[in-house]
This record gives sequence, C-alpha cells and structure tokens, in this order.
Amino acid sequence: MERTTNIQLGFTEADLQRAAGPTSFSRGEDYAGAVQGLDIGETSIRAAVPGRETYRVELVVTHQTGLTGSCDCAYGADGHFCKHCVAVGLAALRQTTPVAPQSADAQVPVPPPAPTPRASQDLVTPWLRSLDRDALLALLNEESAADSGVRDRLLLRARVVQADRAEVRDLVKGLLAPGTFAHDGYAERALYVQDVAQATTILRTLIAAGRVAEAVDGARWALWRLAEVYESAGDADELFTPLHGLVAVHLRACEAARPDPEATARWLVGHLLGPFGEMTPVDPADYGDILGPTGLARALALATEAWRNDPTDKAARLKERLLKAQGDVDALIAAYADDLAPDGATHLRIALELDQAGRAGEALDWAERGLQTAGERRDVDQQLVEWTCVRYLRAGRLDDALAVRRTRFRAHGSLASYRSLRSAARGCGRWEAEREAALELLRGNGSRGGLGHSPRLLVDVLLDEGEVDAAWDAAAGHADDRQLRTLADRMRDHRPADALGVYLRLLEPLKQSTKDEAYQEITRLLRSIRACHQRLGTPGEFSRHMAALRTELKRKRKLMQLLDANDL
Repeated sequence: MERTTNIQLGFTEADLQRAAGPTSFSRGEDYAGAVQGLDIGETSIRAAVPGRETYRVELVVTHQTGLTGSCDCAYGADGHFCKHCVAVGLAALRQTTPVAPQSADAQVPVPPPAPTPRASQDLVTPWLRSLDRDALLALLNEESAADSGVRDRLLLRARVVQADRAEVRDLVKGLLAPGTFAHDGYAERALYVQDVAQATTILRTLIAAGRVAEAVDGARWALWRLAEVYESAGDADELFTPLHGLVAVHLRACEAARPDPEATARWLVGHLLGPFGEMTPVDPADYGDILGPTGLARALALATEAWRNDPTDKAARLKERLLKAQGDVDALIAAYADDLAPDGATHLRIALELDQAGRAGEALDWAERGLQTAGERRDVDQQLVEWTCVRYLRAGRLDDALAVRRTRFRAHGSLASYRSLRSAARGCGRWEAEREAALELLRGNGSRGGLGHSPRLLVDVLLDEGEVDAAWDAAAGHADDRQLRTLADRMRDHRPADALGVYLRLLEPLKQSTKDEAYQEITRLLRSIRACHQRLGTPGEFSRHMAALRTELKRKRKLMQLLDANDL
C-alpha cells in the first residue's frame, strides 16, 4: 500500500539525471510506472521495483550528502545510483511537488502541482456515474466509432462473454503462442505486446463477467507462457510492462475467486522456484489475504523443504519473502542471522527490516555490528556505510559519522572516500586536522598498514582540492596518463613549459594508431600544444613541429583532414 506525507521533495528530475547519468536515467524512466509500495517519509523514500527480482530501493536527501540512493540490485550494490533508484525518484516526483532546496530567508512561491492521471479519473468517474443507461450507450457508441481501438476491445469483450471455457482457452493460447519473438525485429515484438494486451483484456473480461475461477487458471497459464518467452528472448524489456499487467490481473482474479489456500500456496511456491519464477514480479506479500495464515504457513513449509533439498539463493530468498509476508520480523531476522556475510551486507538487510518495522534503535545497533564485524576490510558493503552515516547525521551524532568515514578512508582509500571524509569532518568543524592526517597517510608518513604510500591517489586528492602545483610535485614518476593530461590542462596558463612536456609525451604513442579516436585525441593535444607555445612566445617552434608532423603522418588522410578543419 502506498503511503505519502504532505511534503515537498528536496530534489528534482535534473538531480536524478545528475546522480544516475544518462543511461541509467533513461532506463529508469521505463520502470517508473512499475514502482510498488511507495513510502514517502520526512527524510527518505522507500519502494520496491519489480524486475528479474523485486529490488528494494531507498532514497535519502540531506543537506550534508544531497541526494543519495541505495538498491539491492547488482549495479546498486556497487554503490551506483541505478535505474531502480531513478524509477522510485520519478514515481515520488509524480505524487508530490518537488522543489529545489532554498535558503531559509528565500520567499519563492511554490506553484500548485500539475494534474495527475489519478486526479483526472476522480473527475471522470463521478461524471460517468451521473449518466443514465441510454447516455452511457450513446457515449460508448460515439467513442467506438471514433476510435477503432476502442471498438476492437469492445468486440473482443463481447466475444469472450459469449464464448465457453474451451473457446476462451484457445483464444488466449493463440494470442500468446511463442512464435519467433526472440528473433523477430522491433515491429514483430510490438505486435506480440499488443497480443499480450488482448489476452489481458480477455482475463479482465472474465473477472467482470463473474467467471473468476477461469480467470485465475488463465492468468496462471499466461504468466507461465509469457515468462517462457521472456526467458528465451534473453533481452525482451518490451515484455516487462505486459508481465506486470498479467500479475495484477492474476492477483485481482484471486482476490475475487478466493481459490483454495493450499492449492494457491503450491502454485505460488512452484512458480517462484521454477525456471521462470524470477521473470515475473510476483510478491508473496500481495497474496497474504488470499492465502491467510494457513496458506502462508504451508507456502513457507514448502519453500523451506525446497531449500533443504537444494539450498539455492532463489529458495533462500523465497523463504525470506514469505517470512516478511507473515509479518514475523524476528523470525526473518533469525533467518538472516544464520548466515551473516563478513562484509556487513546481511547486517544491512536486518537493519532495513527493523527500520521498516519502526524499530530504529535496533536497526542502528545491527548496522553498527556490521561495521564492527567488517572492521577494516576493503570490501565492506558500501550501502551499509552510507546507511549508517545517514542515520548518525539524523541523530546529530556527527563524530560517529566522522569515525566511520575515517575508518573507511584508511581501509580503502579512494577519491570518493576522501570526499566523504571531508564532508563529515567539515560538518564537525574538524577538517583541518583530518585533512593533514589524510595527506600524511597518502604520502606514506602515517601509521603502518592501511593505505601506505598512495602517490596516485594523492595526486587525485590534491587536484580535487585545487592544489595543482602540489599535485604536479606529487605526480613525478607516479601519475598515469589520465592524471598527467588533467595536470597539463590545469597548468597550461601558469606553467606552460611543464604542460607542453606532458602534451608532447602523450602525443608520441598516438602517432602509431590508425583509429579515429586516436586522430581526435591527436587533434586535441595539438591544440593544447599550440596554446602552450603561444604562452611561451614560441609560435615559430610550433609551426616547425607541425610541418614535421604532417610530413611524418601524411599517409593518414583522415588525420590530415581533421588537422585542416582545426587550422593546424
């Protein structure tokens, strides 16, 4: 069930784009309509996003960290702001009035939210109910005459109502025949998606006609067939929305038919443990009322037995989901606690469950235990680190957040962990001392162990701090080509001779390549080399260099054309 509070979000769609990047943002747009259980709180947003599995997402916005997101998909587990985070952010924006954070004294009026599809339905439904039978018939005739799609759907519904069980079964099977979906082009796939929509309309018509038992059986068969097509196609994102629609129809049919809990439990477990179970976004919690205590207990027993016979990750996850559906948080935690990952990932799962159950204190205790267990491991779960630090910040425990950031920087130094350390230390007003200790560690002057001598990271850190000359000194004999290029670009105005030496060094190996990308890079470097000579007052030397280069590389026609286009 969705829950929202009357708040304004502290981020915009542009913030989501910046956090995710163009690829993840574009993919997230496709999933926004499938977000489930959207829970918008005062400082965080939680939801589930179905895909090959159902992924849990949490977005947090604070003044200290800005917009951050965590997701238990593989890409999100690596610390990325994934497409599922984007989907949840977009879903939240569509239900609230997003505004960018403003200063306390800013007096900018907030515009009213744009009308949503749900608001439009609230206008249409009362109006339709106000019409009498003849007016409704006239309206339907008018709309079907104007729109062939409406007419075709009405004809299909009329045909289904008059058909017997066997005829309906054959109709659905004909629409969902696998065909050559996996090998066909975009147009053929689009037609298949339309056929799935027709099959879904048939099942909805059965429910409306009171033939709910047929709808249950038909939806289960359709889910199996469509999941099989999805699996065989390998890459069939077009089927995600139709799959989601079929799941919704099956659930609705079960709610109306109230099938036998024992049989439903067997179907649910068999479906989710089968070869195609993870292709369909079926959540056992949605079937809690249908199964009841007896059915849930039976489903859990079946899943547990399957796990004992074959302890796969899929079976373990189903056990956990059924425990969640039962609402037994302590039993779920006990199941998690039987196999705690050394990197703290399981501790985070426990913390999330406890937090969702309103047991925030216990949640933070488990998170802290996870960090203690992980110690100074390099592979500690980054989501656990972020979650714990955000909770510390909310509670005003700035020193504790700083201690976590310090430990993580020392255990796994990176530019990202340095920036997090800097942000936490500034919040405590202790950045000067922390900065000096961090730099000493990077220079190899700190305590033994941890980072040790990290000259390349030191270069990145000094560049990030704007200390270009110090970064240049640290780079001697250590920097890679990327860092050298950045240093040269940053030094070109005030140290053109040093920058020139870098550009010439980077240019040399590129002359052997025949790739277009190399030609583009050669051109960029030559423009920079020309700028250095201009600042040094030696344009004649650049002209001689270019003449020699053109003679050496004259056989590379594409390169010559590129040089001509750039007046080189």
